[in-house]
Amino acid sequence: MAAGQPKPHDLRAAIADSVAEHVKAYDVAESHEGLGLAPVVEGEDPFRSKRIYVQSKLTGKPMAELRRIAGRLLEEWNDPSLQTMVDGLAARGVRGEVRNLIFASTGPKPKIVLRDAIDNVVEVVENGQFCLYYDRPVSEGGLMWSELVDWWSAALKTANTDVAARHRWTRLHTSLDSDPEKTLFRSYTKRYQAGFDQPALIPQVYLHYDPYSSTGGRRSALVRQRMDFLLLLPGRRRVVIEIDGKHHYARPDGTADPAAYAAMMAEDRRLRLRGYEVHRFGGWEFVDNTAAHVTLDAFFDELLDGPT
Repeated sequence: MAAGQPKPHDLRAAIADSVAEHVKAYDVAESHEGLGLAPVVEGEDPFRSKRIYVQSKLTGKPMAELRRIAGRLLEEWNDPSLQTMVDGLAARGVRGEVRNLIFASTGPKPKIVLRDAIDNVVEVVENGQFCLYYDRPVSEGGLMWSELVDWWSAALKTANTDVAARHRWTRLHTSLDSDPEKTLFRSYTKRYQAGFDQPALIPQVYLHYDPYSSTGGRRSALVRQRMDFLLLLPGRRRVVIEIDGKHHYARPDGTADPAAYAAMMAEDRRLRLRGYEVHRFGGWEFVDNTAAHVTLDAFFDELLDGPT
């Protein structure tokens, strides 16, 4: 996290203060699960100190989870102090709301129309069977794996979330183009085994759409139409993760392509100025699979939890 941003200790204290102010002591124990807190155990008594009780339940939770809990509280009531802290965590978050999430393409580029230009309503009219279109609102808490599974459970018409989760994971994995992408995806999604309340890693996300580049061999006017991976985190943080193969900086014959590299860097700058976080991995980092998993685990720990 950037210097000056709140640390996990600060956010735990702010959440505890907010609960203590807005929830009666006899309701704290009943509402704890809705807040994502650990169950009450014998001997615990929120009547002694609501703040201490809530803080004890938040101990050890990663920063991403604390942000999600804070977001839930702010949906329930107004708390200027907590809101200021959450805003500080999202100082570089993207201002706009997520409206169209088209991802995990396994075939031809989808064709879309702007059904309602005023409300920015997009509709996939061709090749929709090859991609996924998440059509639910994304809250300030970001997009969690549990929400993606719930969405897919409804599509499959099943109440078995474990079945839906496995089916969804397989479908997302199928959309990946390279072994490094699959390694990164598998490394990250091991986190889902600890519980579904983890930010969803979304592969092959359409960022730009140029309807003319698919005809007549015309080169796209938009540099990056798809992102390798996207995380939608609390506070409107949008994290782009890219894996650079040779095509990012070299021509098909292997010679250096400075123009392609410069265009890629210019696009990175544009995204960062809009508030996106962009992280790149070189393909060489995935030559040794074991070392790659170590690198990825450390990266995601720091990205999601921040320094403690």
